[in-house]
Formats: sequence, C-alpha cells, structure tokens
Amino acid sequence: MAIEVRIPTILRTYTDGQKAVEGSGATLAELFADLESRHAGIKERLVEGGELRRFVNVYLNDEDVRFLDGISTKVSDGDNVTILPAVAGGRL
Repeated sequence: MAIEVRIPTILRTYTDGQKAVEGSGATLAELFADLESRHAGIKERLVEGGELRRFVNVYLNDEDVRFLDGISTKVSDGDNVTILPAVAGGRL
C-alpha cells in the first residue's frame, strides 16, 4: 500500500498530467523526497528552506499539516495527502 497524493492542476506538469500519484515515506519531508525522485522539480514548488512554502497548503486526511507538525508530520500507508496552492487576489 502507498500514500496517495492529490496534485493540483498547476503542478500536474510535473506528474505528466496525473491528478493523483503514489508515494512513500515516514514523514511529509520523506514523501516529498520520494515524489521528487519520480517527478523532478515538484519538491522545489512545495518546499523552501526545509519548510513548506508559504503559499502552499497541504492536508493529511483533511487535516491542515500546519496545525500538526508541518513538513515533519508523520504519514502512513493508506493516508491521503492533498496539495492546494493558496489563492489570493481579486477585488472587494
């Protein structure tokens, strides 16, 4: 069994258009390193200076990892990770 990672449209160029990919690791950091080994360039879009980029939201089984242990959050086989870029802009 593996960890399913849901990929937002803006990052699908790194996954050959796939909406979801599988990965493995004990933490989000290890999972992102595993994804990078098969989808070169994706980690750079998610991580900066060893932490999640400011405008990238990551959810583990629908829980925001910023309220867990961030990039050190533990993951297990069967978990679902969703990556969502933050959306900003517009007019009030």
